[in-house]
Amino acid sequence: MLTFYYAPQTCALATHIVLEQVGCDYQALRLDFKAGQQRSPDFLAVNPKGRVPAIVTERGVLTETPALLLYLAQQFPQAGLAPLDDPFALAELQAVNAWFCSTVHVAHAHRPRAYRWADDPAAQAAMQAKVPQNMGECFDWIESSVLRGPWVMGDRFSIADPYLFTLSGWLAADGVDIARFARVADHRQRVAALPAVQRVLPLHR
Repeated sequence: MLTFYYAPQTCALATHIVLEQVGCDYQALRLDFKAGQQRSPDFLAVNPKGRVPAIVTERGVLTETPALLLYLAQQFPQAGLAPLDDPFALAELQAVNAWFCSTVHVAHAHRPRAYRWADDPAAQAAMQAKVPQNMGECFDWIESSVLRGPWVMGDRFSIADPYLFTLSGWLAADGVDIARFARVADHRQRVAALPAVQRVLPLHR
């Protein structure tokens, strides 16, 4: 059995959806970030970075959303969530998830977690004020070039879809109207209708 650590309103939602989608045996443990549970000795023994998501496997602990998504796709190939037999297509999928992680997520994080990058309140405020523009530009690119079809990679649902669903869920709080992005909004509705998403989404509110 896998042990999955998560917190509401974080990127851990993407991994949680995939855990349900592949139908694996796991237990989910919710951390209360407001209470500082991510910095507790018990959790730091699991993930010294003090971040979620984290999965405890029989071989050790895995962290970071792109790694967890690919791990689950590889461990449960019958779910068909990644083109494991096509190195180029798999690299394309990984490039999308890496960009989601390194660019889109960071653009969002400047609003709720500006303190990570600056101590000066004025500098934090300036970063936060930039978030709607930066997130809007990221989603302009997703709308025009990243989203290939009904699903991120085209006609087939993959591990990139729960990740995009998670990111698009942050737009409203970041001051961006998802209605600007018709294809992204349609994708969000499509993913939200999946049984796996309906099972886990209430746990992330």
